[in-house]
Amino acid sequence: MLHAGTFPDVAPDKGRDVPADDPMQQTRVFRRVPGAGTGVPAGTPAGTTLVPQAPAPGGPRGRSRRRRPWRTALLTVLALMLGYVVLLLVLGLGTLDRVDAVPAGDRPAPAPGTTWLLVGSDSRDSLTEEQKAQLSTGDVDSRLTDTIMLLTTSPGGVPTLVSIPRDSLVAIPGYGENKINAAYAFGGPPLLVQTVEQATGVRIDGYVEVGFDGFFEVVEAVDGVEVCLEAAISDERAGIDLPAGCQVLGGADALGYVRTRYSDPDGDLGRVERQRQFIGALADRATSPAVLLNPLRAVPLAAAVGDALTVDEQAGPVDLARFGLALLRATGDGGAMLTVPFGGYATTDAGSVVLWDEAGAEALFASIRTGTPVPADLLP
Repeated sequence: MLHAGTFPDVAPDKGRDVPADDPMQQTRVFRRVPGAGTGVPAGTPAGTTLVPQAPAPGGPRGRSRRRRPWRTALLTVLALMLGYVVLLLVLGLGTLDRVDAVPAGDRPAPAPGTTWLLVGSDSRDSLTEEQKAQLSTGDVDSRLTDTIMLLTTSPGGVPTLVSIPRDSLVAIPGYGENKINAAYAFGGPPLLVQTVEQATGVRIDGYVEVGFDGFFEVVEAVDGVEVCLEAAISDERAGIDLPAGCQVLGGADALGYVRTRYSDPDGDLGRVERQRQFIGALADRATSPAVLLNPLRAVPLAAAVGDALTVDEQAGPVDLARFGLALLRATGDGGAMLTVPFGGYATTDAGSVVLWDEAGAEALFASIRTGTPVPADLLP
């Protein structure tokens, strides 16, 4: 055994076999030997015992260990959120019906923004007898458009939702003058798009249609929509008897509420205002945290939307996302909602029709064509 101070300055033996029970295996005694390459710091007193030290707490390895569970948890949460969003998209977009809505012939020039045609069809083709009774639709063999709206966005204006009264008198290509909702019955989406384009001079970039059953299912999926009525509404044809005041409407009552016009003193003009208000309330409800963050609501809603909507063949996921955002903005505080300026009623071979105020209508559609704000005097 080496004893400090017994021999001249030397480095510890290298390569020497040490018995397992030799205390030198546990503690080695060094004397400072300048230049010996032992790794002992200069100035270390003779006889100092050098013991390897563990990394200090909080060092790089310690911090890494503490952070790893948080990173794992964060990545797990992000993966779950991404999977949730993908599930909603698959349910919502995977079951959409597609239709060729592009008309033939000459069309207006593209506008600076994007304009969608939003249509509510009164077709009963997909309804069972039980559903017809529940929704008070009757057995009418009809394929008209009770709701016709233009949703438009542009760089220079605000998102705008424009209602076109279903009884508006317009020229339908190949059929002469008639109520605008007849275009859908005569030639489906392509003829309706062509009729709207020729009447407004606005090019339609996208098409979205919803039917009776689809509307009902969407409202049911969000557990109803709240509306506030200034006066009671009772309409046997629409199957509703609603008291005045605020109340939550389920699917059947909501459908009757947006359909009724015979009990409205303003007829179809009053109905289109209610339709816009309800669409805004429905969009608000569907995008609320109470629905989107609740899988028991969001998943059925996504499935209902996918089943409810029919869109044009060219509409992709990005286009539909932009449509949804535009609808939210148009019906919110930063948007504008109005009806084509009213010019009076008339009686024709097509029955009682709505006439447009030609100057006001032209000013409205010109603002859409040029991407400029709607004239203030046209806004309600």
